[in-house]
Amino acid sequence: MNAPRVVLEGVLAAVLVGVAVLLAIALRDGVTEGRLTLLATPSTADSVQFGEVTSLAAPAVVQLVRSPSVLDAAAKAAGTTPAALAGAIAVELVPASGVARISVRADSAEHASAAVTAVARAVIEADLLAPAARFRLVDPRPEAKQVTPDWRLATGLALVAAVIAGAAVTAFRRLRADAVSPALASAGITHPVVVASDDDPNLTSRLSALCVAAARPVRVLPVGPELADRAEQLARALPDKASEPAEGSAVIAVVPQDRSRRHDLATALAVLPESAVLVAVVLA
Repeated sequence: MNAPRVVLEGVLAAVLVGVAVLLAIALRDGVTEGRLTLLATPSTADSVQFGEVTSLAAPAVVQLVRSPSVLDAAAKAAGTTPAALAGAIAVELVPASGVARISVRADSAEHASAAVTAVARAVIEADLLAPAARFRLVDPRPEAKQVTPDWRLATGLALVAAVIAGAAVTAFRRLRADAVSPALASAGITHPVVVASDDDPNLTSRLSALCVAAARPVRVLPVGPELADRAEQLARALPDKASEPAEGSAVIAVVPQDRSRRHDLATALAVLPESAVLVAVVLA
């Protein structure tokens, strides 16, 4: 297996998977969160019950924002249904401060801002803290922040998926090529043997260099009848070393890509004469 080709395939798989993850995230509907902060203030300067009333009544805001009347008003502003909006409203009560942070998620900044404004107004109009205190807006302008897609998270996920895909493809291709090793070992071949893919554009030149170095007559051995034509083509393309004085032949085995048939290679190599030397295996 050509190492640069394996690496290229791994990189290509990584790029494709990374782009696919980013596209999948980009095609999802975006979500924007609108936020407003309410602050409880005394109704009068001498309101001695302010702290007690605020601590007791403020938790009711959590229930109020999900009441039917509030949900109806906010749903109209957000362009959605009360049932869908019920799970998109959140209230955070800051202990011992009289602060209530209300957030609403919607499909756009405009809808999120309109919905959270409607909810905040409903809380103020309900006057839950009367007569000792009342809620007021810290800032009447809602803060709108995009929640999804989170491109930092998306980029991280895409990178992780790309690395996993690239490593998996590279490992698979190497393991597929390395399936020849058990067959060579079972045939008692311990010397290094070139394993090349039939679609390698430099296959002929690589095999020719091996033939020249071997200085032996070349024999291309098809491991399977369906590979006879391909073996003959390779034999014609390789240099003729029939006149070389060395004993034996340099064998190039042409084997099928099917891993389940690699035992055929071991069988074919086991019956080769001792003078034959296997120099390469071509995965066709």
